Amino acid sequence: LWTAATQTHFCHPSNRFYPALRGAGLIDFSIDTDLGMTDQQRAKFIGRGLGITNLVQRATVRASELDKEELRLGGLRLVELVADLRPKVVAVAGITAYRSAFEERSATVGRQAREGEAEWWVLPNPSGLNAHVQIDDLAAWFRKVGERAGLV
Repeated sequence: LWTAATQTHFCHPSNRFYPALRGAGLIDFSIDTDLGMTDQQRAKFIGRGLGITNLVQRATVRASELDKEELRLGGLRLVELVADLRPKVVAVAGITAYRSAFEERSATVGRQAREGEAEWWVLPNPSGLNAHVQIDDLAAWFRKVGERAGLV
């Protein structure tokens, strides 16, 4: 819900998304979690070749609040968006969401074997609730994906 209030994806103070992006060398600024991204930061983010969307277009406190059908429909929408925008790399944060959205129960974190021009990756969920993954590990995953996209 914090994300919805700030109009900035992954903006909760306990979320490690932006610190991991910074640690990976993908961004060079910090996000004020009370205010969200400024227009200047948003322009810099997009200008860097980065983009973010949600699988499901509603705010929740926990991923477990989403049902499988919402995620499946979100996966279909994401596939259409990728076909339109044609990015080099698509990264989905969270293995559980990916498995549900794309009905790939055996998917693991890392590069996925999906058809199409884009490379698809699943990364660990950066939420503070995912405490067994440390920020340095997240940054390493983000850097790997950034390298594949030609951004670092």
